[in-house]
Amino acid sequence: MQQIKDVMKKSGGVAQKKESLVSNLKTQENNQEIDSGSALQLFLDNILISSIPGIKNSPVLELKTGDSVRDAIHLMHEKNVCGAPITDNTKGSFSDPYIGFIDFASIVLWFFEECGNRRRKTRAEEIGNYGVFDMLEQHPHIGQTKIGELAKSFLWNSYFPVHLDETLFHVLLLLSKHRLQVVPVIERTSSKLIGFISQHGVLLLLLQSSGLDWFDSIADKPLSEFRFGNEEHVLHVYGDQSMTEALHVLWKSQNGAVAVTDRKSKRVIGSIRKCDIYLLLENLPRNIKSLTVEEFIHMENDHKTGSDPTTERDIGALLSAGFLRLKNNFAPRMDSPVTNKKTETLKQAMRNMADTKSSFSFLVDESNQATGMLTLRDMIIHFAPPCIDSSIHGCGFFESALEQTGCHVKNGTIISDN
Repeated sequence: MQQIKDVMKKSGGVAQKKESLVSNLKTQENNQEIDSGSALQLFLDNILISSIPGIKNSPVLELKTGDSVRDAIHLMHEKNVCGAPITDNTKGSFSDPYIGFIDFASIVLWFFEECGNRRRKTRAEEIGNYGVFDMLEQHPHIGQTKIGELAKSFLWNSYFPVHLDETLFHVLLLLSKHRLQVVPVIERTSSKLIGFISQHGVLLLLLQSSGLDWFDSIADKPLSEFRFGNEEHVLHVYGDQSMTEALHVLWKSQNGAVAVTDRKSKRVIGSIRKCDIYLLLENLPRNIKSLTVEEFIHMENDHKTGSDPTTERDIGALLSAGFLRLKNNFAPRMDSPVTNKKTETLKQAMRNMADTKSSFSFLVDESNQATGMLTLRDMIIHFAPPCIDSSIHGCGFFESALEQTGCHVKNGTIISDN
């Protein structure tokens, strides 16, 4: 964390502005009563997006609605990108060419699921007799599906861009009100996409508010006093189950990760995350059906060191969207799951996820059995403003996504074109 603070000071970030902002807010407090929520909002609304280091280090790869699933998987793997904005150049009605965002893991999981559905319907060869790239060739009718058609499976994410002269408050609002993986950053004059801000980057910036009354009044409460979406439920698979079963469970997961537990003790021994799916393309034995979950979570040990970022460029990438790289050397190993207990504070959980570069943490009991899961969004949402800014627009996302599903909006009602 100290390395991160040093880089932020050099870049004019939150750490540098904190002292002057606190002084200004204290002056306001002396002159008039100001509640914690308003103080936190005022603080965040003074941090410009341009002060976040590393935004332009983020990889930017575009996919078109007419690209095939096969080509998208190959291209994203080749370019080491785990997420890409979607463009539709055939539509001239949008000033911004980007209409959505899609991630690599969702495409691969959708492909596996479609292959499994075909097998169940036709009694064809069981999924897993080929590696992923081989399977793409063996199932061309699925691999040739267009990216635009994936909107029907709700795989697109909304595209809500921000400008460099907007503030951290705006980014926080977007991440808390919408289930966004990243917030795109565009140039105001040209709408050119120049990079992304990740949830993890926002978490690190929020932690720079530690020590301020309006932040600590929220963050110093124990986790048991908060309500989280999955605090009492966590999807899990056993280590001795097959990876084909685990992929199906991961497909159903809305939070991007499932716990791996020991069948006898029920203790959590690892995790499978959407960001780990690329390993199936690089190290997969020819028959995936024979690969167990426990074997899979140890696959990365030979090539992943789990080392901390050391250079200013690495830390900048981590603060913005280093997690948009397919091969993410910052994330914890699959066999070293991040955990927290409900007796710990929200701030402790935030620091735990920041220090481990994790996107989630399992809530565990005294026996180390997973009882729930916390995501970055679960934490960010508790610092969010109470209402959404009506000036935020989706840059054509909703209209275009509806068109891809064969629907349109008329008089406030969704109408099917079929």
